[in-house]
Amino acid sequence: MTSDEQAIRDMHAVWMTAVNAGDLARLLTMMSDDVVLLNPGGPPLGKREFPDKFLAGHEQFQLRCVSEPLEVSVAGDLAYTLCRDALHLVPRAGGEAIDLAGHRLTVYRRAADGRWLLARDSHNLSLAA
Repeated sequence: MTSDEQAIRDMHAVWMTAVNAGDLARLLTMMSDDVVLLNPGGPPLGKREFPDKFLAGHEQFQLRCVSEPLEVSVAGDLAYTLCRDALHLVPRAGGEAIDLAGHRLTVYRRAADGRWLLARDSHNLSLAA
């Protein structure tokens, strides 16, 4: 494994920790300014739209996301991961938990300062069987 591949794996782990902790400030520092996030059934989100959607999700649910990198590839200043994800959502207002599962493809770009930033992300999470 190259040092860049390890850096991407490390970033992915930090990203997941921040998602589960609701750490919006940390997530925003890990995104490129031109980030595009694709979610099933919704319009693309940019860095400006992401905070409201993320915070609303954390207000509505207690969540726990587990993401297993299946593939990490680096080519120059671009990298991607293919991950298997599982998302467990417990409504804060009460009710039955919701389990989603699927895959995620994330593209990273190396910034001028050498850090890897999340640039594109798309997932196909749906109700788990």
